[in-house]
Amino acid sequence: MAANTVKESKTNREVVLGFLEEAESWQLLSNQFPSKVGGRPAWLSQADLPTVSELQCEKCKLPTVFLLQVYAPITEYDRCFHRTLFVFCCKTPACYTRNDNKCFKVFRCQLPRKNDFYPFDPPPDEKPEHLVNNHQVLGSVLKLCRLCGCLGQKACSRCHSVTYCCKEHQTIDWKHRHKKECSNEASQSSEELSSFLFPECELVTDPEELPAKDEELHEAHSLDQESMACLNNGLNDSELESMALHETQDSKVFQKFKKRIANEPQQVLRYCKVGSPLWVSAEHVPREEDVPQCPCGAKRLFEFQIMPQLLNHLKVDTTDASIDWGTVAIYTCADSCDQGTKYSAEFIWKQDFSGDQAV
Repeated sequence: MAANTVKESKTNREVVLGFLEEAESWQLLSNQFPSKVGGRPAWLSQADLPTVSELQCEKCKLPTVFLLQVYAPITEYDRCFHRTLFVFCCKTPACYTRNDNKCFKVFRCQLPRKNDFYPFDPPPDEKPEHLVNNHQVLGSVLKLCRLCGCLGQKACSRCHSVTYCCKEHQTIDWKHRHKKECSNEASQSSEELSSFLFPECELVTDPEELPAKDEELHEAHSLDQESMACLNNGLNDSELESMALHETQDSKVFQKFKKRIANEPQQVLRYCKVGSPLWVSAEHVPREEDVPQCPCGAKRLFEFQIMPQLLNHLKVDTTDASIDWGTVAIYTCADSCDQGTKYSAEFIWKQDFSGDQAV
């Protein structure tokens, strides 16, 4: 049976796959500790949310928008009894230049079982009698952007009843609904999600099951990472044989990617903490020194990757340009260091398809 919590792997090689499912709105509330895609973030800690500047796209300087969150507790550490990773991305297609990760943001948040925000015991599996959405709960404590659900300090100058993170989001919401409801508090509702946000779905997980013939491929996957990283270091102009080898290797890597996902073509996420990503290309594979250490001094290690299949759900295709990626790999602090109630920035590596590759 699928779950929305990423279970810790029995071995570092075990892969858990993520799929999209429709869910009732109450199942995606913060107090249900969801894994989900789209809509507004279901914040874990209700304090120390990422600031507007921390969420800005490093290219266009506009706020990034919530993409997905993965609930991935680490039971061996009490400080990680609740643990969620939040991914944001820019909605400006021009920012998605080849193999550039500056249009993404990722944050880690974790809490001990005994904390200031949630009961000690787990939430019930049934719909509560009285529903209060995330925006209403947090909005009573913090000023949140009415459009995207992130911190927002800019109030509507006319009614002062709603706030926004930036002028751009205020303009979008004004055209979408606030122009009709401004100064009429009775008609205002924060529950409706704007079409500006990505479509909201629950992210459920199941262990990857490989056919017997693919077991050898699975075991050899990690060994290929070093050779790909070596190719990624660049080629000497005089070594024509190496150039030919690179082209062959790139084709092999892409064919391996297609073969591996063929059994579950709807997968939108692959989780394998301390494992290895399933790359789409031999190009632009990070070396160890490309992944910065956590400020605590610990290494950052691979935890999960976002698959290109998610793009079909996001409905971002346009006639001229669109949001795009081959795969997006997330690296997190190996120690999952204690930052209290804060949202700690982690590292993302975006890899695009090379040449005419397509899934």
